[in-house]
Amino acid sequence: MPSLELEQLSLPQLVAQMVVVRASGHIFDQQIQYPAWEPPVDILNHWVKELGVGGVIFLGGSAAELVHRCQGLQSQAPVPLLLAADIEEGVGQRFSGGVEFPPPLALAEIAKTQPELAQNYATQMGACTAREALNIGLNWVLAPVVDVNNNPANPVINVRAFGETPAIVSQLASAFIQGARTYPVLTTAKHFPGHGDTATDSHLDLPVLPHDRNRLETLEWPPFRAAIAAGVDTIMSAHLLIPALDAILPATLSYQALTEELRLNLGFQGLIVTDALVMGAIANRYGANQAPVMAVKAGADILLMPVDPPGAIQAVVEAVEAGEISRQRIEASVTRIFAAKARIFSKPSDFGLDSLSQVEDWQLSEDILRASQIVSDQACSALEIGNGINCLIVDDWLHQDYLSRNAPAVKLPVEFGFRELELIDRHIRLEQFNQRAQQPTLVQVFSRGNPFRGLAGLSQQAQAKLQQLIASDNFAGIVIYGSPYVLDSIKPNLPEDIAYVFSYGHSLLAQNLAIETLFRHP
Repeated sequence: MPSLELEQLSLPQLVAQMVVVRASGHIFDQQIQYPAWEPPVDILNHWVKELGVGGVIFLGGSAAELVHRCQGLQSQAPVPLLLAADIEEGVGQRFSGGVEFPPPLALAEIAKTQPELAQNYATQMGACTAREALNIGLNWVLAPVVDVNNNPANPVINVRAFGETPAIVSQLASAFIQGARTYPVLTTAKHFPGHGDTATDSHLDLPVLPHDRNRLETLEWPPFRAAIAAGVDTIMSAHLLIPALDAILPATLSYQALTEELRLNLGFQGLIVTDALVMGAIANRYGANQAPVMAVKAGADILLMPVDPPGAIQAVVEAVEAGEISRQRIEASVTRIFAAKARIFSKPSDFGLDSLSQVEDWQLSEDILRASQIVSDQACSALEIGNGINCLIVDDWLHQDYLSRNAPAVKLPVEFGFRELELIDRHIRLEQFNQRAQQPTLVQVFSRGNPFRGLAGLSQQAQAKLQQLIASDNFAGIVIYGSPYVLDSIKPNLPEDIAYVFSYGHSLLAQNLAIETLFRHP
């Protein structure tokens, strides 16, 4: 990284270093999936080259495309860029070609009986994620989630957490950080002051938590303390209101939360980054350009995904010129940003696509999936006459990328006599489930808490289909992918002789392992 002095940068250039913008990982503008958030190439290039933004966060595309994108943007940037992605479950979670791991809660499942193995897996998962991130040009891993998911109805954290207790989250998240930090990438603990006990998705609206300070100190904050001790580089704020800390402003915009608690009380010296400022909890309540000013006043160093990046920069500049924010406050943030960049750019990276998706990394993903599976005592019987139904239940067929005609969940059941396909999502009319099932039916449910889903459990349609099958004599078996809380809700109603398998993953590998386990488990 070239040596830069703060005095060399104008005030707008300093503020621009605090802004990280969103972009598509795809190469061509025609491939952009979220045009409201992802600018076309010419605008993105202008933000990088002319405005001098500090970084870019990517979503979508292949590993090969991202290499091209990262190299092109870095070549234009006056100051090397932070290039980030939400890859909590490995590079393959966002970019095809990389390894995809099951969600972090799978490691908590393993830790129930084999804590040392789970911790070892977490370390390896962190190292693999960091290495593959570097392989495709990224240098900032927006992971791990250190929220304690103690609310099964949490629609946004859910299986993204490393567990349901502060102790296990602290151990596994710290192991992930230590593994990742063996490579020159930044890591991120999120979401402070703690997003684990919400029933509202902050992507859609502002959650309110009534917890007192003692509760925060004993349950929500121990994993953040552990992450700081493990050397985490950045901590991301949460868009939620905790009146015990600030009765008026959400944590992202609160001086009490970010400066008094995180910076002073917890002693965090790294970078404080906001969660995405385009999210509903902020964007729907505060001005597009006022929110960034408020976040800087609160203590944020990096403004992630402001609604209007040029407008956000200008608004913060005007706040400094008006005396609302001191120039020293801006310089303190940019000093921390330059220090972080110096660490990851201290020596050139010699990684590349030739070392992406190593056999041992895929084996690690498989090992975690196998060790975290939950399996009934019964095995599912294959049909002698292939007239069974393979019923696939998802939230929305138009918004999923883990099922196709060649996916194991579609193809493998055919080998066991389930040749007919039934597809159900939340758009199916409930009246269709009034009649009893007439053929042996295998059910596969894909469900997990996800941002923007707004639901942690089963849809009405899924519940209706399961009730129909339970009332019939044709329920052959069930595979549940994703949320263990869905398994918990279904199990009490399952007939005792029904075989089931639960897998934390949705991936093709997870499907293959689950189907084989269901039919071949002794």
